[in-house]
Amino acid sequence: MNIDEIKKQFKNEWVLIEITKADQSGNLLEGNVIAHSISRDETYSEMKKTVARNIAHFYTGEIPKKGYAVAF
Repeated sequence: MNIDEIKKQFKNEWVLIEITKADQSGNLLEGNVIAHSISRDETYSEMKKTVARNIAHFYTGEIPKKGYAVAF
């Protein structure tokens, strides 16, 4: 699945993927979704269970601008 499609389908969620394609700079291009959740802890739990070696974990929502704080 293309990274833009993942971000669109799982908007404002934490996503754990197995990387299937990256460019020469290491930027993610494609991956298979292993887990997704609004709870980061749930995706961390899945990360501990995964046997995939080439994974990425990221948030698909907007990162707060400098000067703002977020509480989970």
